[in-house]
Amino acid sequence: MRRLCACTVPILLIGLTTPARAQSSLAGAAFRVSRATGSIHIDGDLNDEGWRGATRVTTWYEVQPGDNNEPPVKNVGYVTYDDRFLYVGFELDDPSPSAIRAPLGDHDAISGNSTDFAGIFIDPLNTGRTADEFFVTPGNVQYDAITDDASGENSSPDFFWDSAAKITDRGWTLEIRIPFSSLRYRNVDPQTWGIILFRNYPRKFRYQFFSARVPKNNNCIICYENKMLGLEHLPQGGHLVVAPYVSGTDASHAQDDTAGEPLVHDGVKPRIGLDLKYTPNANNALDLTVRPDFSQVESDTAQISANERFALFYPEKRPFFLEGVDLFQTPFQALYTRTITAPDWGGRVTGKEGGIRYTALVSDDEGGGTVIIPGPNSSTMADQAGASTVFVGRAKKEVGLSFVGAMASDRESKDGDWHNRVVGPDFQWRPSGRDVVTGQWLYSETKTPDRVDLADEWTGQRLAGSAAQVYWNHNTRHLDWNAKYVDVGSGFRSDVGFIPQVGYREAYAQTGWQTYPHGFWTRERTFLTVDYQTDQSGAVITRDVEPGFGMDTRWSGFMQFRYIDNRARALDQLIERHQVAYYAQFSPSRRVALLMINGTLGQDIDFDNGRPARGYTLNSELTLQASDHLNIDLIENVRSLNEDVALRPDAHLFTQQVSRAKGTYMFTSRLFLRVIAQYVATRRDPGLFIDSVDARSGDFGGSALLAYKINWQSVLFMGYSDDRELPTDQPTLQPLDRQFFVKISYAFQR
Repeated sequence: MRRLCACTVPILLIGLTTPARAQSSLAGAAFRVSRATGSIHIDGDLNDEGWRGATRVTTWYEVQPGDNNEPPVKNVGYVTYDDRFLYVGFELDDPSPSAIRAPLGDHDAISGNSTDFAGIFIDPLNTGRTADEFFVTPGNVQYDAITDDASGENSSPDFFWDSAAKITDRGWTLEIRIPFSSLRYRNVDPQTWGIILFRNYPRKFRYQFFSARVPKNNNCIICYENKMLGLEHLPQGGHLVVAPYVSGTDASHAQDDTAGEPLVHDGVKPRIGLDLKYTPNANNALDLTVRPDFSQVESDTAQISANERFALFYPEKRPFFLEGVDLFQTPFQALYTRTITAPDWGGRVTGKEGGIRYTALVSDDEGGGTVIIPGPNSSTMADQAGASTVFVGRAKKEVGLSFVGAMASDRESKDGDWHNRVVGPDFQWRPSGRDVVTGQWLYSETKTPDRVDLADEWTGQRLAGSAAQVYWNHNTRHLDWNAKYVDVGSGFRSDVGFIPQVGYREAYAQTGWQTYPHGFWTRERTFLTVDYQTDQSGAVITRDVEPGFGMDTRWSGFMQFRYIDNRARALDQLIERHQVAYYAQFSPSRRVALLMINGTLGQDIDFDNGRPARGYTLNSELTLQASDHLNIDLIENVRSLNEDVALRPDAHLFTQQVSRAKGTYMFTSRLFLRVIAQYVATRRDPGLFIDSVDARSGDFGGSALLAYKINWQSVLFMGYSDDRELPTDQPTLQPLDRQFFVKISYAFQR
């Protein structure tokens, strides 16, 4: 069973998927709401007149670590609305208010294992499978996201909404106000919505309380939502958001892009752009962007790339692509908007008509990024061949407990010399509340660029191929199992997706048995995983057997241990490796918010040179909440390989090390200063490599950002970044580029 990341707000989505709205038998208790009888001022105090007639929600369940037990602390929720807003209030008791964990942080910077927070899952379309999340800490740090029982949680989208929290001598209180214009709902009267009230309470264990009963080890969470009745005469659209911005950069780069050469001043470059969103009705949204600002103000989290066979995945963070982002998620990662690297404009429409949810996006791309060149054993990267126009479309219709969907993508070069087109259906079938079957079939047709200087396969040739997979997941309280079959043709390409491996067939299965003891750990799972991959000719790519066990522990902890019995192809031969893999993560106190370590040890494979090796990987992270205002995050990742070669036993092949430090000082929940420093260093023995390599390489990236955020589109950024590399003929890091930047954006709403 997949374990969700604990780095943001891993609401324990106790599985992945399940029923649509024909599953009313799974839904929780219904309650009726009425209009507020007076005004409500969002200040964290629930004494306003408008709360007096609000619906009280007093029935709560401890879903984790308990099994729908009565919570150990009292929770009361309040729900009401008026002509423009939905209001949700909370009174949350705590026997020791001084133990409440309420550090300040940036928007979405909430750790479920180490921070108190509360809020709602809200399903305005009453789908029973997809919901918006609105959560707030006692320090009034906001977290918003979209969660889908089919694909999990995505915290990239942001919404316009308000909140206020207050710590009291009995616990803490919270008020949330969500404009109806931020939500998508049907044009009917009266409305029925789905809702779950939620509280996160990390103490000895990470406790999670819901207003709906959620069985353990199920395949969904939104399917058990409460039904909220009584919403009437809601606004029906016509909302407009216009968010212009102005930015400027003052940059310098090394001559010939060679570190150590004199820096060349690029001059001051101003930029003006505009984002526009119009909701003609409550169920549809139109987005337009002109000269969008897609700059990222934080470097990607460090990942070790040495000895990796396939390209690494990084999540999308750019605002324009995030409306209806859950629709982009399919069994294959066939839609990956980070492949659109430098657009001057973009437009899209997202909504629901006739029971079909849809999104369609078109944008230009001036290029300048990279493209994945996939293969059965590994992938490589090539520079984009030039400017192109990109189209992406996706539709999804619920059918009882299940859904069917389809997607299409098209990247066409502006000179008409090359293209990539992908189309195909997908589905999810739920024969029962315990089982879910998911599948997808895609077909691609490609004409490659005639640029062998960029990639060997880019000869102007035509490629065609299909990709198919089917996945069955079965969960009960104790027994779970899943199985998957994948078949991807050698000619399949997805230039608007992230599919780094083609030309293979795969059979995968996993089964596990869970128990729920009391004491230091509250859940233990023993499992066995089997994976078998071949290329299209039947030659083995990898054969993998992994027994192991994991457990949820005290201090909001999780530990897992695996034994890896693996054979994998490197160059032209199969090589065995036997490893021990481990993972441990804890949040022991309000000051030590995260302590994590994971890695492998034992036999390994040198994929670059096709030889057996021995070595280890070690990844560690420490997050210190030095005060409620200062957060320090330290990452140290290391990979090292030795191998036995003639006359040189246990020769050292390489060591790659990634060191990253991030410090954030929150003046308020809206104003912060963030500093990041990241260093990547690699040491190699060139005599052990088939191809020519440098004995050492390294790069450093540093940045500082001062940010003030009124909301997610009304911001002020001022920052500095500095990148350096280690040339082969220099003993120290040399400047590569540096940049000062400023951005001002403001969202006007009507």
